[in-house]
Amino acid sequence: MNPKLSNKIANGALYGIAGFIVLILAALLGYIIITGLPMLNWHFLTTPARAFTAGGGIGIQLFNSFYLLLLTLLISFPIALGAGIYLNEYAPNNWVTNVVRTAIEILSSLPSVVVGLFGFLIFVVQFDFGFSILSGAFALTFFNLPLLTRSIEESLAAISNTQREGGLALGLSKWETVTRIILPAALPSILTGVILSAGRIFGEAAALIFTAGQSAPALDFTDWNPFNISSPLNPMRPAETLAVHIWKINSEGIMPDAKAVSSGASAVLVISVLVFNILARFIGKRLYQKLTSAK
Repeated sequence: MNPKLSNKIANGALYGIAGFIVLILAALLGYIIITGLPMLNWHFLTTPARAFTAGGGIGIQLFNSFYLLLLTLLISFPIALGAGIYLNEYAPNNWVTNVVRTAIEILSSLPSVVVGLFGFLIFVVQFDFGFSILSGAFALTFFNLPLLTRSIEESLAAISNTQREGGLALGLSKWETVTRIILPAALPSILTGVILSAGRIFGEAAALIFTAGQSAPALDFTDWNPFNISSPLNPMRPAETLAVHIWKINSEGIMPDAKAVSSGASAVLVISVLVFNILARFIGKRLYQKLTSAK
C-alpha cells in the first residue's frame, strides 16, 4: 500500500475515533444539561430539599458538597504534596520505595464502596465521629490520596534535571531548588491532578453514604459558629451531598417531582465541576505566570 495512502487512512481512523468519543461525551453532557436546565433557578439552588412534596431544592446539599470538597482537599493536598516531593526528590531508588509506589497504585484502584466501609468502621464507629462531614472528609482523603500523590510525583518527575542542576549551581539548597524552581514549573500539572481529584470527590456518592450520611438537617446560614449543630461550618453534623441526594432520589424518592429534581441536581453537579475546572485552570495559569515570570 502507498505510504501516503496508509498515512491518510491511519489519520482518518484516529480522527474518527477521537470524534466519536467527543460526540458521546457531548451527547451525554448535553442530555444532562438540557433535561436539567428548566429546573435551574435561584429557588431551586437555595431552598432545602423536600421529602414528600413538590417544589424542593438542593441548597443544603450543594453547600455540603462544596464544604466537603474544600475540607477533603485541605486534608489530602498537603499530605499528597509532601509524599510526592519525598518520593520523587528524596527517596532512594530501592525495593522499599518500589513497594510504596506499588501500594499507592493498589490503593488508587480500590472501589469507593470499600473505602466507605473502611471509613464507616474506623471513623464513624471506632473514633465515634458518627455520620458527619469529618468522617466523610477523612474517608475521601483515603480515597483521594493515592491518585493525588501519584499525580504530583509524575508532575515533578516531568521537570528536566537541568533545572535542578541549575538551581544547585546557583548555590541553592536541594529544598530551595524544589520549592523555588521545581514546584513553580510543575504547578500546571499539579493543578491538573488536583482538578481530577476534586472531580472525583465532588461526584462521589458510595463512600459518603457510609460516612457522611444520607440526611441533610436544616441549617442556619446566619450562624457561623462551627460548634453549633445548626451551623453550616459544623464538621460533626451529618451532611447529604449532591451526589448522594441524586442517588437517594432515584432509588427511593417519593416526591411528585422526583425526576425533575434529579435532572436539575445532575445538571448542577456537571456544571459545578465544569466551572470549578475552568476557574482552577485560570488561577493555575496566573499563578504559574507569577511564580515563573512567564508570559
